[in-house]
Amino acid sequence: MRRHPLLSYLCVICVLLQVGLAHALAGDDEVLLARAAYDKKNNFALADAVTRLKEIQHPLAPYADYWWMLSNLDDTSPETINAFLTQYAHMPFADRLRGEWLKKLGKQQNWVVFQEVYPQYQLQDPAVACYAAESNALSNDAKALEAARALWLQAKEQPGNCNSLFDKMQEAKVLTDEDLVARFRLALSENRVTLAKGVAKRHHAIDAIFLKQMDAVNANPQKAIAKKTISVKTPFGRELYLYALNQIAKTGSTQALNAFKSVQSLLSAEQKSYFYGRLAILSAQRHEPEAYQWFRLAEHTQLNRDQLDWFARTTLRQSNWPQLLEVIALMPDDQAEEATWRYWKARALKAQNQLLEANGLFAMLSTERHYYGWLAQEELEASMRAQPMEYVPTDADVEAFAKSEAIQRAEALQRLEMRWEAKLEWAAATENLSDEQLIAAAEYAVRQKWFDLAVITADKTKTVHNFNLRYPTPYRDLMQPASNDQSLDEAWVYGIIRQESRFMHYAKSGVGAAGLMQVMPATAKWVAGKVGWSNYHHGMLHDLDTNISLGTYYMRYTSDLFNGQETMATAAYNAGPSRAKKWMANVPLEGAIYAETIPFSETRNYVKKVMANAHIYTLRLGLNNIPLKKRLGVIPAKVSVETESISTLNE
Repeated sequence: MRRHPLLSYLCVICVLLQVGLAHALAGDDEVLLARAAYDKKNNFALADAVTRLKEIQHPLAPYADYWWMLSNLDDTSPETINAFLTQYAHMPFADRLRGEWLKKLGKQQNWVVFQEVYPQYQLQDPAVACYAAESNALSNDAKALEAARALWLQAKEQPGNCNSLFDKMQEAKVLTDEDLVARFRLALSENRVTLAKGVAKRHHAIDAIFLKQMDAVNANPQKAIAKKTISVKTPFGRELYLYALNQIAKTGSTQALNAFKSVQSLLSAEQKSYFYGRLAILSAQRHEPEAYQWFRLAEHTQLNRDQLDWFARTTLRQSNWPQLLEVIALMPDDQAEEATWRYWKARALKAQNQLLEANGLFAMLSTERHYYGWLAQEELEASMRAQPMEYVPTDADVEAFAKSEAIQRAEALQRLEMRWEAKLEWAAATENLSDEQLIAAAEYAVRQKWFDLAVITADKTKTVHNFNLRYPTPYRDLMQPASNDQSLDEAWVYGIIRQESRFMHYAKSGVGAAGLMQVMPATAKWVAGKVGWSNYHHGMLHDLDTNISLGTYYMRYTSDLFNGQETMATAAYNAGPSRAKKWMANVPLEGAIYAETIPFSETRNYVKKVMANAHIYTLRLGLNNIPLKKRLGVIPAKVSVETESISTLNE
């Protein structure tokens, strides 16, 4: 029987594909062997793997070469390292290797070579920065050391090698006693007691007794205040009293004020103002109306950006528009120009009938494609459907992007689940692209089912956009029936998933949430019990159908708890129902104000992004359009609501 020519051709193609796939998989095995050899510090096996990968010209051969160079950095000549960096200058790992080399040179105090290499370094690493400052100060130039003060004034531990720099700065009197006290305060403000002790030890008058007092304050600040046993012979003692007051203020404002009254005579005007500033922000995050007054009392200290944000949120929570304008006027220009405060400034002006200025701000915001831009459009009664024409890339555009070596490496890295490295390659490949090229890249990512990269890339466009790629709708065959089964707004479900996982089913958070809808294990177990899944186990969380079923059930649960109020239900999905309830006010509250005054920055940003996502997905899915402000709704006044034990599962 004669075979049809087309069938013969297809068979040949199939054979070639199978051979190519087998060849790629064999090369992939070598990459995994190289990575394992690097992790185990087996340089002989690693060298063999490098040779084999180069022979077959595997796209990830440079990575194996990089691992070998990292493993042998101490025994490699500067000439060889320079040659390597020149050869792989286009690779994302090049600057990381350069950073490790600089640390090696700094440790060896090989400042001649260090100063030759450092100007090419682009990344930010405090260990390298400290070595650079030390190198610049070789001539005992106080100006060079002065430039390094920013490395000192940090609230977190710096790398160990920075201590050598700080010693030199202190010897040169670039670090003064005031600088020591300033970092002591910074460290304690972040509850970094060990760092604060290290800073205090640099002062000649600090002894073991004071360090024990620090431990006592940390263990029981109320008792330390009551006994007044802290020595105030040095400025550190007064700062320790401020730390005790700050710790008490975290528990309650009344207790902190009472404690403050008993020790305020020991404090300077600036320290008293600092206390009020700390009390105010903690109080504001508890939504206490007195916070505004305490911010005003912090007149002799510099409020930081977070404090100014919460100063403004305090006025916003009370819809006190004149005071909100006053606080925004206190902000540095770059802070006041953030979209958040431009929008609320416009709202405040509108509330006071200053319509011309308000509409000018709304008009500028309405051209920006984000949460505040959508809200500004609605204030101007502009239609969401009046979007600019979208750019659709051609197949040739997409294929041109896919041909780059960086993308070939990204494909191989994704295949081997080396996703962090894949994202670095992707970032390098999409850097400095035009809007049209970014959209072509996003289209390629969608075709590869790399939905997270598609969203991130399409989101970067400035003037030309493609909202189909910014807001993809994968898995709709699963999403639509699951949403319908739970009587949920499908746009809201997509809004949650876009924010939770960017549609990557393997996503896993640092706290254990997993899968497409980032369901917590305890929540999943609870839901499985509710729906009667007797065979449920944790491994099922990454199954698409299971994860969507669990997540939409929990969305329905949170929605029912709050009578369908999506803004509160979204906050509950992220932070737990009891917290979402706690953030209600004693009076009805505009949903946008509720979202803006959520104390947790992660949840606050999450809610705004989810609700903006849902707003766009309404149009993407062809559903009835709901204005974003209406979707955010009105948060009812606090009432006594009983919640089941599940309320603590996501908290």
